[in-house]
Amino acid sequence: MLCLRGPPLGTEPARVPGLIRFGEDFEFDLRACRLRRSGRVLKLERIPMEILAVLVEQRGQLVSREHIVERIWGKDVFLDTDNSINGAIRKVRQALKDDPEEPRFIQTVTGRGYRFIAPVTDHEVQRLVVVPKPQPPVTESLTVKPGRSRRSAVFAVSIALVVAMGAYLWSRSQTRPLASNGRLMLAVLPFENFTGDTSQDYFSDGMTEEMIARLGSLDPQHLGVIARTSVMQYKHNRKTLDQIARELGVQYALEGSVRRDSGRLRITAQLIQIKDQTHLWARQYDREPGNLLAIQGEIAQEIANEIQFRIGSNERIKSAHMASLSPSESAAYELYLKGRFFSNKRTAQGLRQASEYFQQAVAKDPAYAPAYAGLAESYALMGGYTGSPQIEFIPKARAAVQRALELDERLPEAHTARAVIAQNYDWDWATAEKEYRRAIQLNPNYATSHHWYAECLALQGRFGEAFPEIDSARQLDPLSLIIATDYGAILYFSRQYDRAIDQFRGVLDMEPNFPRAHMLVWAYTQKGLFADALADAEALRLRDDSQPWSWAMIAYASGRSGDQARAKLALEQLEQLEKHRTLDSLSFAVAYIGVGDNDQALAWLEKAYAEHSSSLTALKVDPTYDPLRADPRFQELVRRVGLGN
Repeated sequence: MLCLRGPPLGTEPARVPGLIRFGEDFEFDLRACRLRRSGRVLKLERIPMEILAVLVEQRGQLVSREHIVERIWGKDVFLDTDNSINGAIRKVRQALKDDPEEPRFIQTVTGRGYRFIAPVTDHEVQRLVVVPKPQPPVTESLTVKPGRSRRSAVFAVSIALVVAMGAYLWSRSQTRPLASNGRLMLAVLPFENFTGDTSQDYFSDGMTEEMIARLGSLDPQHLGVIARTSVMQYKHNRKTLDQIARELGVQYALEGSVRRDSGRLRITAQLIQIKDQTHLWARQYDREPGNLLAIQGEIAQEIANEIQFRIGSNERIKSAHMASLSPSESAAYELYLKGRFFSNKRTAQGLRQASEYFQQAVAKDPAYAPAYAGLAESYALMGGYTGSPQIEFIPKARAAVQRALELDERLPEAHTARAVIAQNYDWDWATAEKEYRRAIQLNPNYATSHHWYAECLALQGRFGEAFPEIDSARQLDPLSLIIATDYGAILYFSRQYDRAIDQFRGVLDMEPNFPRAHMLVWAYTQKGLFADALADAEALRLRDDSQPWSWAMIAYASGRSGDQARAKLALEQLEQLEKHRTLDSLSFAVAYIGVGDNDQALAWLEKAYAEHSSSLTALKVDPTYDPLRADPRFQELVRRVGLGN
C-alpha cells in the first residue's frame, strides 16, 4: 500500500521522490510507504505512516489537526478523528523512539497541532494524495422495490444479508476450526456512505447497527459479532483487513456501502474470509419506485426458514414482516437512527441530542419500542456524564424503560437500561442482576450487558464472577475505551494495583483526555506513588480547572502523601466551585478523607446518600474508603446501599 499516489485526473503528474533521510539512521521511502532504521524495516500502520508523511512534507511548519484531518480523511468528514490522531502520533513516536517531553522529531504545540523539527536530507517531498477506499465489487444483484420508507429498505436488505451469511457461516463452522472460545467471530465494518452527503451518515451507520443486531442474534453460541463501538473506529480508516482482524480477533468481515442517486437507493455488501482475503459472497440491492412490502414479507419468511434449517434452532424466529408503514412510522425510524448515532458518542452533548431525537421518534410513533429503550438508556446515563443530580433524569428513564418493555419484552437494551437504574439509583442489586441476565439471555452478543453486569458483580465484591463477564465484553468490543477503563477499575477494586495501573495507562495512551481513565490517580496513591498520582491529577486540572474531581484527587493524594497544606488548598478550591454550581457530594467526601477529617467525610457521604448518588455503589470495594471502614456509621451506610454483606 503506497503513501504517495498519482495526482487527480486532469492534472500533470508530479515528480515522485525516492528516499528521504532524517535523524542519524532513519530512511523514509515514500514510494513504498516504508520506514527503515539502519536498514531494518519498522512496522507502522497506514494512518500513522500517512500522518508522518504529511508532517515530513511540511517540516519546520506547524501542521494543525484540522489540516491532518483534511489530508488524511478529506473535507467535511463527519466522524470523531481526535482519537485516531492521538493514537497515530503515539505510534509514530514509538517507532521513532521520540520523547514527547524532549522531542527530536515531532513537537506538540498544545491546542494547535504538530511540527516535524528534525532536518531532512536528500529529496524534496511532494504533496501527498490519499486515495479513498474503492467501492467493493458486486457479484450478485437483487432488485428490491421500495415502499414508503428507508425503514422498510433497511429491514428487508438486512434480513436478506443475514439469510445468506447465516447459511454460509454455519456451513463453514462445520468444516473449519472455530475460534479459541468455540465461536466464529465476525466484524460488520461500517457501511460506506457513498451518497456524497455527510448528513446521511446516520443512515449508513444505521445499516451497520442493524446488521450487527441481526447477526448478533443469529446463533450466539457459535457466532460472535463485534460490537458497534469497536467497528465504528474503522469508519474512514484505511487499515488493512489483516490489521483489523488482529485488533478485533475475527475470522470474517462484512463490508458494505450505501449509495443514493436519482431517487434510487443501492446497498452493496460482501463477506470476506480474513485468512486468505477471499471474497466469499457479494450482493447488490437496488431500490426503485414501487411497493416493497410484498417482497419484504417473502424475505422475512425466508430468513426464518433458513435459520431454522441451517442452524437447527429449536426456536421459531419471528418474521420481520411489517404492516404497511405510515409516513409517521417511517419518520420515527429515521429519528431513531439519528438518536443512536448521537448516543453512541457517549458525551454529555451527544446524550442530550440523542434524547431529543428519541423523544421525536416516540412522538411520531408511540408504539416503537426501540426508541423508548434508547431514551431510557440516554436518561440513565445523563447524570453521570453531565454532573447534574440523577433525580432530574431517573424518573424519565424509568417511565421510558417501562414503556419499552410493555411494547416488546424481548429487547435486551431495555432490560439493560432497567438493570442500570436498579443498580445505580435504587441500589436494588437482585433486580439489577436479574435484568442483566435476562438481557444476556436475549442477546449474548450484546457487549454492554456483559460490561455493566461485570461492574455490578465487582461492586458486590464478586470478582471471580466479574472477570469472565468483563472478558466477554472485551472480546465483543475490543476497542471500547470505556470497557477497557472499567476493566482497569475492576482490577483496582480487587486491589491488583500494578495491573490496574498498566490498564489505565494503556487507555490514556490511546486517548489522554478520557476522564474515567484518570482513576489512575487512585491506583497510584494506593501504591504509594504519590508524585505520579499528583502529576496525573495536575495534568487533568490543567486541562480544566473547573473540573471538581481533579481538585478532589489532588486533595486526596496530597493528604495521603503527608502534604496537608496542599491538600487543604485543593479542598478550598473545591469549596469555591461549590458556590457557583452543585457538585457531586462524593468529591467532597474523598477530599476530606485526604485531609484526615473522617467526620466531614461521613457527613458528605450522607448527603450523597440523600441524593441517590451513583458513586455510592463503590463503597464496599473502593480502597479509597478504607480509613472509614471501622466506623459504625460507615458500616451502616454500606448496609443501606444494599452492600452490607
